[in-house]
Formats: sequence, structure tokens, C-alpha cells
Amino acid sequence: MKLAIMQPYLFPYIGYFQLIQAVDKFVLYDNIQFTKKGWINRNRILVNGKDEFITLPLKKDSDFLHVDQRKLAESFATEKVKILRKISEAYRKAPEFDSVYPLVQAIINNNNENLFDFIYQSLRSVCSYLDIKTEIIISSTLPIDHQLRSQDKVIAICKALHASQYINPIGGVALYSKETFEQNNIALNFIKAADVEYKQFSNEFIPWLSIIDVMMFNPKEKVQQYLQSYYSII
Repeated sequence: MKLAIMQPYLFPYIGYFQLIQAVDKFVLYDNIQFTKKGWINRNRILVNGKDEFITLPLKKDSDFLHVDQRKLAESFATEKVKILRKISEAYRKAPEFDSVYPLVQAIINNNNENLFDFIYQSLRSVCSYLDIKTEIIISSTLPIDHQLRSQDKVIAICKALHASQYINPIGGVALYSKETFEQNNIALNFIKAADVEYKQFSNEFIPWLSIIDVMMFNPKEKVQQYLQSYYSII
């Protein structure tokens, strides 16, 4: 059984969904510390030929809280209107706008104030739209020692789910020891997204934007092809 584990990200880039598609089960960390200026509550879209952030506003709280303990700010009730307007104005002339905007609108209009639950549901919605069937498992539901960190925690999760292969994005090569995984009867492999390029209006192409951008400019069948566009590194 192939397994991958990632932090929750808001409308992540296509490489994230390639990873989900590449495995049988995908574990989503909820009981990890929230990191500022990362991708958990924000991502980039195309606005007038340039990349700009869309960001979920968060309630002010301790920097040491886990992602599943963070709440969306009360201002999100009004901020979501601005976010949706920004996305609508940016992509209203995109070829797949009529198909994709209702999906994005439904995700943003989710009234769940818990940050993790909001992102978890958004990932499930995008996967459903793209016909990705991989089971998504919340990390805190697994019977492991949740005080473990890094590689030790990954191996514990693999064992709890009886995974024979762990797949990680290429950026994590330095984090893991192939020998240690082999000692635990787990194959360690990596994937690297191939260059995915498509027409973004008449602008110079800006790569690795949110999955929103990919879906707005490409029919679902083409996005599904992009999901297979990566290199496996053993």
C-alpha cells in the first residue's frame, strides 16, 4: 500500500494533488503547529498578469497552537466576499470559469470556523471535482505516539496503516533515511512534478500557482492528465 503524508494547505498547487493521486491513502496532519507565512491558510492566484495571495484571516491566538486549534477570524464573514470577488474578477474570462467558480464559491462559503476542518473539506471538494479517489485520513485519528517527530512519526504512521511504500515530494529528500525506512520494511520513494505549462490569457506564464489557476484555464480532463505529469524517483 502506497502512503503519503502532508500538512493541510489552502488550494495548493498541482504537485500536492499529484501526490494525493499517486498513493492509496493520504494522511493529512491536523495536530501539528501552525506555521506563519507558509501555505496553510493562503495561496497565490493570477491577477492582471501577476501572482497575488488570497488569505484566510485567522483569529489572533498563540503561535504554539496546532492547526486544528486555530480558528478563522470573525472578519472572515466579510473577507470571504472580498476573496470571492477577487477570484471572480481575476478569472471571469477564463475558459473554465463557469465550471470552476461555483466549486470555489461553495468552498469559500463553508461556514466552518475551524481552520483545519475548512481546509480538509476544501481538499475533499477539489479531489471530488477531479475524480481523485484516494482515501484522506486525519493524522490525529491514528493510534500512534503523537509526540513523535519528523521521520519517526512518519514511520509510525506507515506502520499503523500497514504501508509498504512511503512517497514524498522531492523537496523532502534530505529529511529521510532510505536505510531507516528499509529497516522498517518500508520502501521510500519521491516524486517531482514535471513542468506544467498552459495558456494564462495572453500573459507570460507564471508557474505553480494555486490549483484554482490550473482548473480555471484547463478542462477537467486536461487537469487529470497533469495529475500524472511527474517523475518517480527511487
